[in-house]
Amino acid sequence: MPILHAIVLGITQGLSEFLPISSSGHLRLVPWLFGWDDFAGDESLAKTFDVALHLGTLLGALAYFRHDVARYALALTSARRDAEDRRIAWLLVISTIPAAFTGGLFADVIEEETGHIWLIATMLIVFGLVLAWADRRPGTRTVEGTRLRDALLMGAGQAVALQPGVSRSGVTMTAGRLSGLGRDGAARFAFLMSLPITAGALLFKAVDVAGEGGLPAGFVAPFVWGIVASGVTGWLAVWGTLRLIRSHTFAPFVVYRVAAGFAVLALYAAR
Repeated sequence: MPILHAIVLGITQGLSEFLPISSSGHLRLVPWLFGWDDFAGDESLAKTFDVALHLGTLLGALAYFRHDVARYALALTSARRDAEDRRIAWLLVISTIPAAFTGGLFADVIEEETGHIWLIATMLIVFGLVLAWADRRPGTRTVEGTRLRDALLMGAGQAVALQPGVSRSGVTMTAGRLSGLGRDGAARFAFLMSLPITAGALLFKAVDVAGEGGLPAGFVAPFVWGIVASGVTGWLAVWGTLRLIRSHTFAPFVVYRVAAGFAVLALYAAR
């Protein structure tokens, strides 16, 4: 695998994991567009690389939210911590249940049946328009104003995002806006709730990878570069998204999703 390919895919993962445009969809679209076959059909190795890239974005997000993560983790383990922090921490835990349950039961089906290019492009368009519709709803509540209903609705959205093209951050922000959270509140809770589910999925996949013999010779450097690229760009994506939505709507992401979706459908039909 060329290091350049690893860096490009790392940047793709880092940006699209937290921008509401679907990382799983883009990680399938980019190699398809450029005709890359870096793993020569080795699904196990491709899965391992996917794990590595998600490790990078997890580290980038943890670096950005390190103070929040420490505060909520302590709130769960110490009775003397702030009760409001403990409430939010439990809501974050609860929000992971739908996706963890769905992914655990249907992981094989999801991996085999949801990667069609035309389906990914369609999901980009459809859920981009849904985000635009939800973003019109008035809402000013922050993360501290999140309720159980919000966490459950956003958690259900996170389960839907197992389909590539939907976007985990996009659909959870959509659910948050529909619940009445402000843009910043919806985005922050969406990012924070992605951390435990990503960490859990990494652990689950890492067990499979460990049982399959590790990395073949020649792949260590690309994997390292992919992790670094996804980590740095993941941090930038979180920072940039939160900065943008303080004064703008989600319209730029919606326009990109719809345009990209139709462009991919046109290319797919022409090939």
